[in-house]
Amino acid sequence: MYALGFESTAHTFGVGIVDGKCRVLSNEKASYTHPDAGIHPRLAAEHHFEHGSRVLKQALVHARLSMKDIDVISFAQGPGLGPCLRVGAITARYLGLVHQKPVLGVNHCVAHVEIGKVKTGARDPVVVYTSGANTQIIAYENGKYRVMGETLDMGVGNVLDQFGRKIGLGFPAGPIIDRNYFKGKKMIPLPYSVKGMDLVFAGLLTEAERKIGKEGTNDLCYSLMHTAFAMVCEVTERALAHTEKKEVLVTGGVAASKALSQMLQTLCDERKAVLHVVPKPYAMDNGAMIAWQGLIEHRSGRKQALAETGVNQRYRTDHVDVFW
Repeated sequence: MYALGFESTAHTFGVGIVDGKCRVLSNEKASYTHPDAGIHPRLAAEHHFEHGSRVLKQALVHARLSMKDIDVISFAQGPGLGPCLRVGAITARYLGLVHQKPVLGVNHCVAHVEIGKVKTGARDPVVVYTSGANTQIIAYENGKYRVMGETLDMGVGNVLDQFGRKIGLGFPAGPIIDRNYFKGKKMIPLPYSVKGMDLVFAGLLTEAERKIGKEGTNDLCYSLMHTAFAMVCEVTERALAHTEKKEVLVTGGVAASKALSQMLQTLCDERKAVLHVVPKPYAMDNGAMIAWQGLIEHRSGRKQALAETGVNQRYRTDHVDVFW
């Protein structure tokens, strides 16, 4: 069984093909970037339309398959930017109609979790999902992935990217800030805002931006990142205590941060838990995770009529029934 998946929630248009054992046969992508700004939804959607056909052809060629070999087509139904989401949905529906294949819209966040579990061997972890738009602490309970805590304003990845643009690092800034983190020598006091199990990052970002030019760049990078990740770790530790789980899985684009992995490893060591870091190709937005999510849902009997395949920008993680 082969599944084809389209990821187009934000800056990445990804096309992945997987088989029934989650062997990734291809995982191609094209990403919209802007050196001076974040993601402009209309421009990103135009980018996806422009490059989508080429990325699809590359994926099929690398997998050595044709559309007749595909058993199910899936796309990221949400959450995400509406114009970008619609590119993936339209592409999937078109191919489904032309080639008479079933089409499924899947939840982007849940897809991150499911492929992460397969690729790391995690069984029942507390999930730290950190990306540009999303920051959630997730755990499976009673048939759903429950959001134990989440950002109330912006994702931690967006915090890093916005700060990076202010100090001239361009986009994406996260990897450069992560390298600067280990060069910092001074911890600068910055707002630390955890509200129950939820996180607020705007005050942290604003205060860090105010200190640009007044403090060393490496020290600011260190202090901003360490404060933000300490907030994430606090909520993660509470989720571990509440659920009594013994694994932590970190995914999303910020999972590539060595600073975050280091802090989470310390947390796991103290709580005698195992840390699983999803490999970068499957932690970042990618088509393979959408293909895998579509395959496991299709294999478990889920079907969607064409009228049900509209996009849902606010498709929450905890709205998905985990039946597979």
